[in-house]
Amino acid sequence: MSQNPPDQTSPELWAAVDAYMSAALPDSDPALAAVQAANAAAGLPSIDVAPNQGKLLHILARLIGARRILEIGTLGGYSAIWLARALPPGGKLVSLEFQPRHAEIAQQNLETAGVGDLVEIRVGPALETLPKLEGHEAFDFVFIDADKESNAAYLDWAIRLTRPGGLVVCDNVVRRGGVIDPDHPNTATQGTRRFFEALAKEKRLTATGLQTVGVKGWDGLVIGIVEA
Repeated sequence: MSQNPPDQTSPELWAAVDAYMSAALPDSDPALAAVQAANAAAGLPSIDVAPNQGKLLHILARLIGARRILEIGTLGGYSAIWLARALPPGGKLVSLEFQPRHAEIAQQNLETAGVGDLVEIRVGPALETLPKLEGHEAFDFVFIDADKESNAAYLDWAIRLTRPGGLVVCDNVVRRGGVIDPDHPNTATQGTRRFFEALAKEKRLTATGLQTVGVKGWDGLVIGIVEA
């Protein structure tokens, strides 16, 4: 046994463990690597989910047999590809994106990955698009990964649009620990705090929060099941 155990708070160690697990449990492929490269070349912010987190979304969607998936926040389409690959024949993913340029890049990436026909990207402010989805067939799975300032409102819509027994997952809920600071100056962090305040009062969802460390640093996610 090592006489000098590694610093367990080291981001370099977290990234190394992610790399180890990715090698032991392959969670990427050439198409996904090409998407990441295309996003970087286009200058998109490097805020996609990590490969192992993408695979977690994929597994969760498959576990519940999700036929209809809603994603709030497309960016370059990386997480959308993981989710679309979980769909059964006849399944559909609706992804909402505010930036037209991001949506255009994402559509190209979806085509590259061979899932373009499974995904419908709707461009515009999500809080304007979400009401238009009401009255249609309920979703089985919702992934929230957009502007954090609106997360509390996205949570409400996610629950309203998801069937009982469906899953709601929200990313980036720890903010490197900033979420515990009631006076944090960052608006995204304050939006995340409002999300938790709404979640604490929410009777339609049974949820838990998990901290994560890895190649993306220190953050976390919330996973909840919609009640009948």
